[in-house]
Amino acid sequence: MKSRHREVQPERSTGAPFLRRVISLPEKFDRTRHPFNIRAFSHGIDLALRTKVTFFVGENGSGKSTLLEALAECCGFHPEGGNRDHHRETFADRSDLAQTLRLSWMPKTTEGFFMRAESFYNFASYIDRVSNLRAYGGKSLHGQSHGEAFLALFANRFEQGLYILDEPEAALSPQRQLSFLKIIHDLEAPGHAQFLISTHSPIILGYPDATIFSLDDDTIRETAYRETEHFLLTRDFLNSPERYFRHLFDTQEDEVRRS
Repeated sequence: MKSRHREVQPERSTGAPFLRRVISLPEKFDRTRHPFNIRAFSHGIDLALRTKVTFFVGENGSGKSTLLEALAECCGFHPEGGNRDHHRETFADRSDLAQTLRLSWMPKTTEGFFMRAESFYNFASYIDRVSNLRAYGGKSLHGQSHGEAFLALFANRFEQGLYILDEPEAALSPQRQLSFLKIIHDLEAPGHAQFLISTHSPIILGYPDATIFSLDDDTIRETAYRETEHFLLTRDFLNSPERYFRHLFDTQEDEVRRS
């Protein structure tokens, strides 16, 4: 489903984000190879970031994680997760996509964190070896449930700067997703932090006044919360789950009979 462009909203009174714009250099964008041949990147990348919270949505394989990883590299974070304490040393070590991107800041911040759910275990092991656990709630991240560990990281280590989060809902129950939104608000509303988040969660996507970019078309488009597939599908399913089950299961039975 094609999303209509969202109406431009005024910037929040707490101030503009640190990272203002992300563009790709056309001369370095080789559309014949991955990841430049991803559909959403087909016309290059040019993102204006107007709010302190920005979401990236799209189907699996649409390029969300690829884009966030490249942005994390450009900010000096390690592509497997973490802050600037363990980053790649040279520009040439960056991924192909990261080498094509240019970021505009006002002002630039070197503080922040990149978190990806799939490599969180490795990050927790690293913290157990080298860090003061009091900074993570006084308890090993491995000694907590996955959701508790995520929230311990968010609540105890997020202070100010740019936070790039790849599908943080992976370990969070619906109730803990609401707790996560409170953490975002406590940091973002005073102007201390900026968040770039990829998510499939309609709860997290509902954060007020956020910008949402969809990667499901042949360019990255801004869209409204109630026009996202995540909102529409969840709403329709909750209103009539039996209709979805009937379609899914009847279709499956028809295929079995034909085989």
